[in-house]
Amino acid sequence: MKELVVGIDIGGTHTVFGLVDKLGNCLAQNRLYTKDFDSFSDFVSTLSRRIKSLEIPNQRNYKVIGIGVGAPNADYKNQTIENASNLSWEGILPLGNLLRHNFDLPIKVTNDANASAMAEMIYGGAVGMKNFMVLTLGTGLGSGIVVNNEIVYGHSGFAGELGHIIARPDGRQCGCGRYGCLETYVSATGIKRTVSKLLAKYSFKSELREIPFSRMSAKKLADAAYRGDEIAIESFEYTGKILGIALANVVAINNPEAIFLAGGLSKAGDLLLKPTQYYMEENLLSVYKGKTILKISSVKGNSGILGSAAMIWNLV
Repeated sequence: MKELVVGIDIGGTHTVFGLVDKLGNCLAQNRLYTKDFDSFSDFVSTLSRRIKSLEIPNQRNYKVIGIGVGAPNADYKNQTIENASNLSWEGILPLGNLLRHNFDLPIKVTNDANASAMAEMIYGGAVGMKNFMVLTLGTGLGSGIVVNNEIVYGHSGFAGELGHIIARPDGRQCGCGRYGCLETYVSATGIKRTVSKLLAKYSFKSELREIPFSRMSAKKLADAAYRGDEIAIESFEYTGKILGIALANVVAINNPEAIFLAGGLSKAGDLLLKPTQYYMEENLLSVYKGKTILKISSVKGNSGILGSAAMIWNLV
C-alpha cells in the first residue's frame, strides 16, 4: 500500500493542500479561499472535510500517514498560529489541536516560509547548500533561513520575520500595526499600494488606471510591464530597490550562499529579479559582493505543500 502525506499551505488569500509522496510528487491537490471564513474553527473543519474528500485519479490503494502544515506566524513547538497580521483571525489559534479533532494522525506545524525553505532544500535549487534563504512573496512577505543545514527558529520559535523589519521609518501602515514594514512594500499587496501611489503621482497613460485596486494582481502588473506600461515597470523597479537594500543588510548578518524568491510576486521573473540584484549588490559590503546567488525558486509545484509534507517524511 502506497504511503502518502497531506501537505497544507495556509496563506492570507488561499489555502492550498494536497497528497504528497516521499519523492515530492503531489498526486492530488485542492484549495480554499482563506478569507471566506469568519471563524477559525469553521475554517479548520471545512479544510478537514476537503482533505478527506481528496481523490487520486485511478488509484485507491494508499494510506495517509501524517499531516504537515505551513502557516503564517506558526509556532512549531506549540502548533499554534499567533497574531498573524495577514490572516483575519486574531490571537493564538490552536491549529494542531483542531486538526487532531478531525484526524488520528501525526501532525507537524511550521511557519509557511520555513516550509518553503525545506522544499527548496530537498526538491529545489538549494540541494547541497548549507546556508541559504527563501523569501515567500505573497499576500505578505515571509522568510525561511537555513544556517549550517538547519532551519533557524530562534529563542521562541519565530525567527525569520524579514517582512517585519522596518524598511521605511514612519512609512506605510502594516497589518501588524506598525509602520514601514518591508512587506508593505515588497509583497503582492505592497506592490499594489506602490502602483496606486504612482498612478496618483504621474498623469501619463497607463492600462492600470482601468483596473480597480481590488482586482489588481501581481500577474496583471507583470503582463502590463512586459507590454511596456511605464507605471507597471516603475512599480517593479521601486519594489526591487527596497528589497535589494533590505537583502544587502540581511547578507551582512547571515552570509547566505543563495537567496531564493518564491510566491506569486516572484513569478514576475526578471522584472523583479534584476532590480533586486542590482540594488543588493550596490549596497553590499565589499567582502560580500558577488558571493550570494539571487534567483527564483525552482521547486516544481507548491513549495508550501511540499515542504510541509517533508516534515512528516522526516526529510528535514
